Amino acid sequence: MTPAEIEAAMLAAFNQCDAAFCPLSERQKQILLEVVTQEFSVNQMGAQATGDRSGATINPLDELAAEERQALLQFVKEQERQNRSWKITLLNDWLHNRDSGAIQFIRDRYGFQWLNRIKQIHLAEYFEQETDGTLKLKVGDRIEVSNGLWEWVQETGPYSQEWFPCTVIGLYETPQGEREAATEATRSHTNCIIRFESGIEYEIQGIYEWNRYKWRWPTG
Repeated sequence: MTPAEIEAAMLAAFNQCDAAFCPLSERQKQILLEVVTQEFSVNQMGAQATGDRSGATINPLDELAAEERQALLQFVKEQERQNRSWKITLLNDWLHNRDSGAIQFIRDRYGFQWLNRIKQIHLAEYFEQETDGTLKLKVGDRIEVSNGLWEWVQETGPYSQEWFPCTVIGLYETPQGEREAATEATRSHTNCIIRFESGIEYEIQGIYEWNRYKWRWPTG
């Protein structure tokens, strides 16, 4: 997470506090923003100074016991189903000193530094081992897409695969028609609209069904 992303997450948490009629004072908000942003900056500089690049390959969820990991994944799925940010929900609990139930252990034994290490790619690694497959996208998610979506690529050679960062700006389902139900190509599927950093927008059809391996969660 960048400092700007951390600030946006904290501001969203403050808004949820207001909506729950448990507002924080401006001084409390300022202190929390300063502490969290400063802690992130120190950790990032330390990693750069030591040349640490392991964060993209080591999955923090591997450090959990099996029952802890299952509890966290179940919590994430439930928050996603309710269209909530699971990290913001946890931060709200921590700000108000509320018990987080089955995942209280994260606060008690791991803390903010460990929580901040978890990226969508780490969650996806475990979700994709389950029968229900891919961790679902939401509007606003950051992903990377392959140029294999719009051009022919090779594993090696002059036309090799490249990855481009973008933001999900739209998702919609294409239903299957009654007369077409038996046709594989016309079964219901999910289409995704993305926006590249240049501002160009692009639509990916069947993002879970036949284009799953042409996008990925960011590794950093």
